[in-house]
Amino acid sequence: MRLRFTREEESFRTEAAEWLTVTLAGPFASLRGVTGLTARPEERRAWEQALGHARWSVPGWPREYGGRAAALAEQVIFAEEYARAGAPARLGHLGVELIGPTILAFGTEAQKARFLPPIAAGEEYWCQGYSEPNAGSDLSNVRTRARLERGASDDTWVIDGQKTWTSLAQFADWAFVLCRTTEGSRGRDGLSFLLVPVRQPGVSMRPIRQMTGDTEFNELFFDGARTGADCILGAPGEGWKVAMALLNFERGVSTLAQQMAFRGELDRMCALAVKNGAARDPLIRQRLAGAHIGLRIMRVSALRMLTDAGSGRLSRAAYTYKIFWATWHRALGELAMDIQGPPGEIAPTAEYRFSELTNLYLYTRADTIYGGTNQIQRNLIAERALGLPKEPRGC
Repeated sequence: MRLRFTREEESFRTEAAEWLTVTLAGPFASLRGVTGLTARPEERRAWEQALGHARWSVPGWPREYGGRAAALAEQVIFAEEYARAGAPARLGHLGVELIGPTILAFGTEAQKARFLPPIAAGEEYWCQGYSEPNAGSDLSNVRTRARLERGASDDTWVIDGQKTWTSLAQFADWAFVLCRTTEGSRGRDGLSFLLVPVRQPGVSMRPIRQMTGDTEFNELFFDGARTGADCILGAPGEGWKVAMALLNFERGVSTLAQQMAFRGELDRMCALAVKNGAARDPLIRQRLAGAHIGLRIMRVSALRMLTDAGSGRLSRAAYTYKIFWATWHRALGELAMDIQGPPGEIAPTAEYRFSELTNLYLYTRADTIYGGTNQIQRNLIAERALGLPKEPRGC
């Protein structure tokens, strides 16, 4: 595991840092530090396009698709510098971090040429059609169905069903949808991974308002929605394999940017504790120190995961990563409330919006649920990483 960078890599860091500093001090100065995923969407679309124009949107992708063919170390550097500069959360992160790498791994040449350049350029946005009302942590229980309808000139997939907790669907042009395409199949068998245009008569959505007041999530309804027969990643019935591969990309380079964002939250909490006197409490100081230690452990774990990035399998460190960061972040949210004290329970605006640190607490309550609950994560660690016997299942 390497913690140092070469002279050439540090030169890359300088180039990235200078571009981010200059650009965020100019036309996009108002976006510095913006973390809310639904805030200022039009400005952030322009930001995504500026990243694409300068080939900073997806530096690790091949040049023909809008990237820089950057090596892994350079991707790590850019992710860290992006977070360090206070650049806004990516409106297109589901495209650049999840479906884009999955298309690179599983897509045909025609699919790569069709979908990757618009993602890199910030011109097309994606949402994820995985969870359903009865298929959350048990993702293999999906009931959304698709059938291949034969036409005189073109064949078409026709989709019916419902997805929920669909992040940023209100901004999306496309959805990647895990659905059942084999009649009578159950569990992981008979699933396919389809690419579906969102803006069509067969797709409707309903926003889900969170307790933070935001509407990041949505319900998606498919009622005879259509997509081309060629808009499938992998072969019919291989959807589970593709879906799991996509989830592996969540444990890639973007984890380091996530940690830099966590560092910013922790730094703001430390500054507030000094300002309001909470730092005089030895227990608060001890918890802040524990949070710092946990963040350092997280970084080392992420770097260890990246050493196995090309192996095509999850390392044991990767299996533990989600439960570690989610539990750590939830505890950080609780610490944020204790540092704020009673003022943290008051919404200071007429729109009933809480402070950033209070929203941190509210949002982190979900960290140990979405993406697989902590209980599910423990099962995965036991069964897949450690090879222990599987938990007995009911009939």
